[in-house]
Amino acid sequence: MPRRHRCLSFVAAVFLLTLALSACGGTAAPAAQGPSTTAAPAAPVAATVNLTIESWRNDDLSIWQDKIIPAFKAKYPNISLTFAPTAPADYNGVLNTKLEGGQAGDVITCRPFDASLALFTKGYLAPLNDLPNLKNFGDVAKSAWITDDGKTTFCMPMASVIHGFIYNKDAFAKLGITQLPKTLDEFHALLDKIKKDGKYTPLAMGTKDQWESATMGFQNIGPNFWKGEEGRKALIAGTAKFTDQPYVDTWKELASWKPFLEKGYEGVAYPDAQQYFESGKAAIYPAGSWDIAYFEGKGMNIGFFGPPVKAAGDTCYISDHTDIAIGVNAKSSHQAEAKQFVDWVGSDEFASLYANSLPGFYSLSNNPVTLNDKVAQEAVDLRKSCKSTIRNSYQILSRGDTTKGQKNLENELWRVTAGVVNGTIVPTAAAKEIQDGLAQWYKPGG
Repeated sequence: MPRRHRCLSFVAAVFLLTLALSACGGTAAPAAQGPSTTAAPAAPVAATVNLTIESWRNDDLSIWQDKIIPAFKAKYPNISLTFAPTAPADYNGVLNTKLEGGQAGDVITCRPFDASLALFTKGYLAPLNDLPNLKNFGDVAKSAWITDDGKTTFCMPMASVIHGFIYNKDAFAKLGITQLPKTLDEFHALLDKIKKDGKYTPLAMGTKDQWESATMGFQNIGPNFWKGEEGRKALIAGTAKFTDQPYVDTWKELASWKPFLEKGYEGVAYPDAQQYFESGKAAIYPAGSWDIAYFEGKGMNIGFFGPPVKAAGDTCYISDHTDIAIGVNAKSSHQAEAKQFVDWVGSDEFASLYANSLPGFYSLSNNPVTLNDKVAQEAVDLRKSCKSTIRNSYQILSRGDTTKGQKNLENELWRVTAGVVNGTIVPTAAAKEIQDGLAQWYKPGG
């Protein structure tokens, strides 16, 4: 072939190759084209991500499934949620086992202060400082889920709960009770009246799970003995001890409840006590606002009163406890989606939805929430007349490392308080056991 023809053939080949590269996404500039007659390809559909939520709030399963999850799904259809609760008494242990084994859910419901701080310190909870809706919460709200240096928030605040007593309004009406007790003397006169009548058990509370007697007993009535924050902070500072009179007196008061409890209460677990009260067999249920939604959901006619003071005119204190928050499992393979959900939990939409779906859980948001539930309002109205505090075992004092043989204050309070109510540990012995266990590892100011 003549050289000229070979050159033309080469040029033609290059031209054809250029067209081929252009069609395949090569770098050659495309030729100008007229209007396309080919339909544009459909945009890819975002894959659905499934997130699992760990929680101790097994009573709330239907509310999450029927209200909260659908509300989130309406905004974020590519994220599915499964609410997978564990029984309250088992939650900490089960969650730790799951986290250690890499089997925990993507979203972790956080208890306040030390328990969740320990999870963050171990690398199980992701830092959340970058979430926009943290701005909706003040320092007090975030204090239960922030590092000691105040630099890193690791759980989004959800709600606080208020301790007190739920009572059966129908039972009170049948007994002719028109005045709620304000003092310990009035409280005991009321218990005596109910017991003497015989139709109702005065108090519905068991000690099988142990935590109830501490949470619904000790931390409920105790602030009126140790003067709320004044006493709580004194324990941390080391200027007060559990062997001091206010704590001994709290256990003495709890020991006096024994004759007013259901027969066989030592074998009654938390759900059993709920069902007993729900059945109408008991008149009063020592608890807190977290149980309001449960009993109203069962159709009960209930009311709420605060813990009685020692004498008329005394300042009253309530445990208005920063109770629940939510965080992201640092090992989750869906970090972005989990943070999207947790940030939504910090929104005004969630605050209103949660507070009104679960009456008795009070939003910690800076933005006010209007409550529709009258009983929940009765409980939160105690803030107007009483000073608020939190449970005295939650901040700093429950950091004892059980793997080193140290006592965990929260768990020890469960054990000894159940013993006091059962009559197997006297109040002074309970006080000594708690103080000795704390002194074993905690050095104030150290």
